[in-house]
This record gives sequence, structure tokens and C-alpha cells, in this order.
Amino acid sequence: MTDWRAPLALFAVLALAGGPPRPAAAQQAAGPPAITGPATGPATEPATEPATGGPAVAALPASPEQEAQQRRDQLDELFARLAQADSPGWEDIQAQIWRLWAQSGSASMDLLLQRAAQAMEADDSELALSFLDDLVRLDPEFAEGWNKRATVYFVLGEYGRSVADIEHTLALEPRHFGALSGLGIIMERLGNKEGAMQAYREVLAIHPNMPGAAAGVKRLSAEVDGQAL
Repeated sequence: MTDWRAPLALFAVLALAGGPPRPAAAQQAAGPPAITGPATGPATEPATEPATGGPAVAALPASPEQEAQQRRDQLDELFARLAQADSPGWEDIQAQIWRLWAQSGSASMDLLLQRAAQAMEADDSELALSFLDDLVRLDPEFAEGWNKRATVYFVLGEYGRSVADIEHTLALEPRHFGALSGLGIIMERLGNKEGAMQAYREVLAIHPNMPGAAAGVKRLSAEVDGQAL
């Protein structure tokens, strides 16, 4: 964590789609609900018949380590494309990143995340929290579990716990533009405009086309920087 995040004892994050009405900027930060199933993965169909007429050979499944590396490589490529301010397809790139973030590598953990998202959409925060408590306990290295639980804690008014979870999220995935954007929204709401500006600028360094963050920088620039952009 950088120094500007030190006084976050009263701050929380809004980064989960669904739930009660939120400011438009928070909805930009949220992203789509959890989606199960890997975007890529081991081959599931046998290879085609070779030209020599020999028998088809099924591809060996990838190991969990190989799948995790594939996911990291995919994210690195997507973030490199997302960082291009003139990218015409940034909405699709953003959606692909959210889908990868929602994949833990475990079908049972993905199911917990999906059920938590469904509970939030049904305005059942307590049920969502029960799923997410299990998720972060069983898979503490899964950033999106912490991110989603931070949102539930915010909805329940438990800001200290929400902040602890957003810090876990950013420790595991420092490029989490949804968490950073939500953090900026909360900091601005509670009057920490300098901290909000820093959060929004961190978002734009990762995702220069994110409208909520760009609007936040524009809105705060005159007061924080002393001049409008």
C-alpha cells in the first residue's frame, strides 16, 4: 500500500454489479457479475485425425499451475491493450478482464462467487456475505472474493471491514481498476478529495478510458490541482 492509503479506516469500495442504487460513477467501477468458466483452458476435444492416417490423440489437460500461468499471461496481454488510450475496443477488453477475475481456478469457488453475486442482485446482503465468508476462508488468494465481500460490508455499513477487504484485493491484484475506482468514489464522498484524485489517477494509469475515473479527475482538478483540466 502507498502512503496515501494509510488513513483508510473509514473508507470502503463499491465494485460489484447489482445491489441497491449507487452513484453513476460507482456503477462504472463495478463491472459485470461473476461469470463462471474459463475464457481459455485445456483442450476438451480430441485432436483431428492426422494426415498419416494414424489414430487421433487427445490433448493432455493442463495442470493447475499451467492454467494459472495462462490466466496471468492473458491478463498481462489484456492490460497492455487496455492501457492504450485510443483502443476502440476497450469495453470488450474490460469485460474480458472481469471474466478472468471471476475465475478462481476451482469450480466450487467460482460457484460460491456466482451465488454471492446472485444474492446481491436479490438485495440479500446477509446471504451474499455467508457465501463470501466461505470463499475468502477457503481461497484467500482469490482477489475477487475479497473485492466482492468489501462491497457487501459497505452495503451493511461495516466500513472498517470493507476497507480491510479492499486492501486485500489490491494486495493480490494491484491493477484492480474496479476496486480503485470505488475507493476514489468513497474517498470523495467522505471529503478526502486529494486521496480521491490519487485513486482516480491510478485508475486512469491502468484504464485510461474508464469514464467514472476520468470524470472524477475533471471534477476535482480545479480544487485539488488549482486549475481545471
